[in-house]
Amino acid sequence: MPDNLKQSNKVKLTIDGKEVEVEKGTTVLQAARQASIDIPTLCFLKEINAAGDCKMCIVDVEGRRGFVPSCITQVEEGMKVRTDTTELNDARRVMLDLILSTHNRDCLTCVRNGNCELQTLAEKFGVTHIEYEGEKMEHKIDDLSPSIVRDNGKCIMCKRCVAACKNVQKIGAIDLSGRGFKSRISTENDESLNNVNCTFCGQCITACPVGAIYEKDETRKCLEKIKRQRYFCCCSNSTSSKSSTRRRIWISNRYKCSRTNGNSTKKIRF
Repeated sequence: MPDNLKQSNKVKLTIDGKEVEVEKGTTVLQAARQASIDIPTLCFLKEINAAGDCKMCIVDVEGRRGFVPSCITQVEEGMKVRTDTTELNDARRVMLDLILSTHNRDCLTCVRNGNCELQTLAEKFGVTHIEYEGEKMEHKIDDLSPSIVRDNGKCIMCKRCVAACKNVQKIGAIDLSGRGFKSRISTENDESLNNVNCTFCGQCITACPVGAIYEKDETRKCLEKIKRQRYFCCCSNSTSSKSSTRRRIWISNRYKCSRTNGNSTKKIRF
């Protein structure tokens, strides 16, 4: 391809005073990350979900009225972007306050405590108290599934789980339901995950930034059974098993594992 055509596919812009050159069609968020400039995100999930719903990735573009979500705004030639100003951070702080106002904030007993994207952002922006305390809806915890627990009281409506289920697994077991304040992530007819076409693959758990959907923890039961001589362990190096295992369990070499035991993950999923 001629050099002049190659050049035409490039766009130059300035982000926080730094000149950046990227391909046409690149979003401002992608351009910033290529330039090692951090823009906070919550609902964005690379190659899976980019909706601009959470408004955490907002930036200030010279010549444009108001702030724009960087995850869905494409770069333009000569664009001047600011990502870290007092006004932007104040707006992000308000958005976090509103998200937390309806959130079940029992962080100390949450499975994602210390590994929660919402918690990390609240600490980063200094949200230590809630100014806009909102009404909280009562949500039943769905734990009928053999491997997945859903707690909509902690859901922040980022829709990353929905995108993972639809776009990655091509299942669509969960989706947005209701309107306004009653909006929620749910299944068909508000059934349990155990009663719909969920395959228990765990992609929604991996996608969730908070503790709204998580795997059942059978570690204690497992450890108790391992202590009994009549039980044995089957091992697997499955990716899903590794990602959902929180603790290593050492097995005596007197227990031999058959190669066929790897098929167990097809049944149990986790």
